[in-house]
Amino acid sequence: MDENVSYPFIDTSSFDLIVVGTGLPESVIASAASAAGKSVLHLDANPFYGSHFSSLPLDSFTSFLQSQQNIPQKEYSSSIENYSQSDCVVVGLESRCLYSNFEISSHVSPESLEPSRKFSLDISGPRVLFCADPAVDLLLKSGASHHIEFKSIDASFIYTGDGRLLAVPDSRAAIFKDRSLGLTEKNQLMRFFKLVQEHFESVAADGDRKEEKRRISEEDLESPFIEFLNKQRLPPKIKSIILYAIVMADCDQDHPEISENLVKTKDGIEKLALYHSSVGRLANASGAFIYPIYGQGELPQAFCRCAAVKGALYVLRMPVTALLLDKESSHYKGVRLASGQEMFFHHLVVDPSYVVPSSSILSLTVDLQQKSAHGSSLAVVKGKVARAICVTRGSVKPDLSNLLLVFPPRSLNSKQVKSIRALQLGSNLAVCPSGLFLLYLSTVCDDAIQGKESLHAAMDALFTPVSEDNDSTSVVSKDMEGQTKPSLLWSAMYIQEMAMGSSDTISFCCMPDGNLDYCDLLKSTVELFREMYPMEELFPQTTAEKIEDDGDSLD
Repeated sequence: MDENVSYPFIDTSSFDLIVVGTGLPESVIASAASAAGKSVLHLDANPFYGSHFSSLPLDSFTSFLQSQQNIPQKEYSSSIENYSQSDCVVVGLESRCLYSNFEISSHVSPESLEPSRKFSLDISGPRVLFCADPAVDLLLKSGASHHIEFKSIDASFIYTGDGRLLAVPDSRAAIFKDRSLGLTEKNQLMRFFKLVQEHFESVAADGDRKEEKRRISEEDLESPFIEFLNKQRLPPKIKSIILYAIVMADCDQDHPEISENLVKTKDGIEKLALYHSSVGRLANASGAFIYPIYGQGELPQAFCRCAAVKGALYVLRMPVTALLLDKESSHYKGVRLASGQEMFFHHLVVDPSYVVPSSSILSLTVDLQQKSAHGSSLAVVKGKVARAICVTRGSVKPDLSNLLLVFPPRSLNSKQVKSIRALQLGSNLAVCPSGLFLLYLSTVCDDAIQGKESLHAAMDALFTPVSEDNDSTSVVSKDMEGQTKPSLLWSAMYIQEMAMGSSDTISFCCMPDGNLDYCDLLKSTVELFREMYPMEELFPQTTAEKIEDDGDSLD
């Protein structure tokens, strides 16, 4: 225990659930368990909420990245000790760095980016919510929507190989107003959207023979989406918009021989339906996407507030230093805190930056050599995401503040084999000072070199760097449409592992994935809660606590 740090004393020593880390998945589980009447202790070693889903001031964000380089890769083979009672042993925790290849660049003096607190930088951006995705329903059902406000993303664009930004049509009216599409292309796109709509209407009217002819065949549903789009004779520009700006495919769908992740038709049309059902769903959102004011770090905080109202206990700046392993069952039953206190649980949920020692380490304790095989855990790396955050003067589109931009595979160069997604946010979202903009970029990648090369290519296409001698002047270059490019003032680039822990006796949450939305993350989180508490309803509502939907508005 660090003698220079004063830790609070926790009166209760036993809980139904202990959660380590206040990321979005962990916070949802803590809130759901509290709503189900469980006693919950929620811990975080950080001085802020959100863990890997946090939004931080500029200087705190820089400090966070720098601190990741100093995480020691500890070996705990000698840290197994007998517990004060005879039924447990104390097993030290390993931690691993999930961020690497940091690259921070500033083209202006530090004073130009003051005050730091005016910035709110997302660690795992870019990320938005579809207005109709399950995340919004979860916010409404849990009551977390009362603790957070959203604004609409004004428009979406797709980057073309010749440097233009084409608007993504998100409604029938938008299609016919779009000047970049010819009449034939508009009719083709409308016919395709109508086919998808009729398919879902047919599925909803199951049993009505009149609707059978409108369904997409099972054979087509199981085929690659690109083949179905080719079958509809859609032109390349329309296919690119559907695949990469609406369905949000990561990999090159036009070259199946080199793509490891082809989108199936059934998945593609479901994402298409989600996109279109999101447009116009919320009264305060004109498009398909919304973003929380003050940053995505508000999401885990909203769920933490709900949990606290239901009785969950929160302690920040409280590292967990070890686990208590029961000798008889070979199951973990408690945690040792940095304060020296020991807490006991029925369930334990941790974020993936922790690695529970494997059975080969525990076998050093002779009594556990045969019993610990199923109690081991490793962090499983499922891929990498290259992320970048840019502070700019000027917008990518001069008349818009908040926008989404997609770079399809090979739109920048032949080496770009994955989509790049970019989200620009303005000061009306309270994430940066007036006159400046934040732009987040990300791409899934096989290695750091590939990912960073792709992000650098996107940044070169969008921005003009400024020197310290000229940090307050306008930009000097223009894009293909004759518009001035925004000035790049500051940027940070890094690689994040998409790791997840694995254990039979401990539940692990996911790192932020490479998706733009929260659908997959929250789906796995809800599944984890139901595995832990199969008899409990997720966020049950009583008559007295019934949440007023207020027309689905999240204002």
